[in-house]
Amino acid sequence: MANSNLPNRIIKETQRLLSEPAPGISASPSEVNMRYFNVMILGPTQSPYEGGVFKLELFLSEEYPMIAPKVRFLTKIYHPNIDKLGRICLDILKDKWSPALTIRTVLLSIQALLSAPNPDDPLSENIAKHWKSNEAEALETAKEWTRLYASGA
Repeated sequence: MANSNLPNRIIKETQRLLSEPAPGISASPSEVNMRYFNVMILGPTQSPYEGGVFKLELFLSEEYPMIAPKVRFLTKIYHPNIDKLGRICLDILKDKWSPALTIRTVLLSIQALLSAPNPDDPLSENIAKHWKSNEAEALETAKEWTRLYASGA
């Protein structure tokens, strides 16, 4: 592993992610680029994403931890705060970012977002409208997408 030019902080965070994984989350650095993480988040129980395995990518720029990691979903997901490119609308990835936060905090927050979609701060207008006008149907669609795209197949 070539981490000679990696800041200590990233090395420590990576070691902690690997040695004490958060429940339902796995994140491992790419062997080619230690700033690039392959992430898997299990759909939280009691959510329409339950049973799903969602792949994400997380990238730490040169400015990390002064700026937030870049994270996006690679698995298609029906969620008002995640757009079709997998971008995530989450305050701590934008204006609420603080260098005190860690990769682990970010992933736990994304996992929490799966349990509590927020159609009032949407990234996907259509999905948010669906969520607000017919939540039961939107939840069914989310479950269907989870079966179709996140079944770990």
